[in-house]
Amino acid sequence: MLSVLVPGGTGQLGRDLAALSSPSREIVAPGSAELDLTSAGAVIAAVGALADRARGAGRRPLVINAAAYTAVDAAETDERRAFAVNVDGPRVLAAACSSHRVPLVHVSTDYVFPGDASTPYEPEDTVGPRTAYGRTKAAGEDAVLGSGARSWIVRTSWVYGASGSNFVKTMVRLEGERETVSVVDDQHGSPTWSADLADGLIELGESIVDGRAAVRKVVHCTGGGETTWYGFARAIFEELGADPARVRPCTTEEFPRPAPRPAYSVLSNTPWVDSGLTALRPWREALSAYFAAARR
Repeated sequence: MLSVLVPGGTGQLGRDLAALSSPSREIVAPGSAELDLTSAGAVIAAVGALADRARGAGRRPLVINAAAYTAVDAAETDERRAFAVNVDGPRVLAAACSSHRVPLVHVSTDYVFPGDASTPYEPEDTVGPRTAYGRTKAAGEDAVLGSGARSWIVRTSWVYGASGSNFVKTMVRLEGERETVSVVDDQHGSPTWSADLADGLIELGESIVDGRAAVRKVVHCTGGGETTWYGFARAIFEELGADPARVRPCTTEEFPRPAPRPAYSVLSNTPWVDSGLTALRPWREALSAYFAAARR
């Protein structure tokens, strides 16, 4: 019997978490207009209200922080705002959770790593972000873990979903607008459907409050397997019934961006499974399920 507060509730992950609300699981998922993570007073009040409401109803309180500044390129020139959302906000949130004895699950990113590996990153590997976004997310992890709260960090990657802007939606649009699309083929990662990630986060939360699993403080949760953005795009075209040959490979150098993208950002899910949690399905299977759900 959980009562869950999800800051960032109107983002693609937040909406999928909100959809998991049920008679035995209350999920309150305010967007930034309702709960601004940079407003300390609002954050403290929201966590206090969650704790009081949950315990008054005989439920276990939990916070899953899905709020973040995720505009990777914009963060290069707006790092102060990114820092406020990705570091200061989680620090206050974690302090409030500590004060009210509420467990906190904080969602983070593959961008905390430098992207120069050749095998999947383990949770304990040394971080080395190369972008403003990555720096703020890494600092946010430190703020949460150093808060004294019962807190867990869940890193994920290449997230897409039914809400918001994401790579899948961009490829769907471009398939209808262009004869061919060039996509980088030298950046490797693991696509993750936000609905699958939401299921995993709830399973983690239930394990934490029930004490059913000895979950590491930092874990990774992504779709299974790996691909490149080019391979991902070809799979999207296949799901659309379009010729995947219309997707052409290119290099990172041919598609420069303000913030450098990691060449390799595959995250190891082994510690997640070793903690007794269910592995997310393979990324290609999840992509088919995403399109099947969109067609319903």
